[in-house]
Amino acid sequence: MQIQKQLFNRVGYLFLAVAVSIILSTSSAWAALTVFQTYTGNYGLSTDGFGSTTNTGTISADVPVGATVVAAYLYSATYGDSALGTVTLNGNPVTFTSNYLNPIPSVSPTFFNTGRSDVTSIVAPIINGGPGGIYNFTVTESLDATDGEALVVVYSLPSLPTATVAILDGGAALGGDTTSINFATPLDPSDPAFFAEMRIGDSFSCCSQTSTITVNGTQLTTNAGNNDDSADPSLSNGNLITVGGIGDPLSPTNPAYDADHERYNLVPFVNAGDTTITVNTVNPSNDDNIFLAAFYVSGAAGFNEPPPVEPPSASVPEPSSMLLIGSGLSAFWFFRRKMA
Repeated sequence: MQIQKQLFNRVGYLFLAVAVSIILSTSSAWAALTVFQTYTGNYGLSTDGFGSTTNTGTISADVPVGATVVAAYLYSATYGDSALGTVTLNGNPVTFTSNYLNPIPSVSPTFFNTGRSDVTSIVAPIINGGPGGIYNFTVTESLDATDGEALVVVYSLPSLPTATVAILDGGAALGGDTTSINFATPLDPSDPAFFAEMRIGDSFSCCSQTSTITVNGTQLTTNAGNNDDSADPSLSNGNLITVGGIGDPLSPTNPAYDADHERYNLVPFVNAGDTTITVNTVNPSNDDNIFLAAFYVSGAAGFNEPPPVEPPSASVPEPSSMLLIGSGLSAFWFFRRKMA
């Protein structure tokens, strides 16, 4: 009887775990930025945003000549309990396979809705083999409640240094989100080749609505937000979006609201010998939707997990290995001589 009870408990726990897993994997509700994809190698990153009350305009990718698109993702962000509308990219209807609802119970709207779509098949044929530089794509929206879109493109180019690109998405948690960037070896921020950059996408943002970002416990900005990527001069719902990226300089430390471009250099916040960069992002007023964070850092890095283990290089055999190989060849030659 005791064995049957233990077996029942084990089966029950297994069933519960599977059920919870299914619920989590199929639920559209989300309230935190989590790691979606990471790429380590000779990679580069392009990010751009678009918003307009006319619901049509241009979103771009900046990719150098000779590069190959590895992945491209389009995000669309709405406000006011609105479901995602129809979006096209270069005339192609975009299917959003991932929806993130970000509940904001303290304000109206009660939630923000962000969708993500893999648009590699639309973007790659235009960029691959192209002249390099800025590539423009036409984007259209069907809903006035759509604040705008973000386009994230990851590309490879052999001449680029080894780096890690990470894409985090979802929706900003009410209590803030923390991301740990972990490296296998100590960092040297004085090395001119070292870089670490962060870009965010933020919707339903304007009019002094702000978010705060700290890096390794030091304040980077209290003024993340605004609608820098709006194509319209008016501050109207339906075009309130900002995405750090094309055309944006690196924001200074603790910038004014208009000088914060949502593209940040993390290097000044790194101390020699650090192996982790900890980034915290929070919207104290709970009225912005930080739906995207994209990182581009030197070397191999793990995001909220240990860094990847680099495979051993194909080096020249050690002298002892060469000796064994030579001995084997000598024995083979001697054996053939005797057979002769």
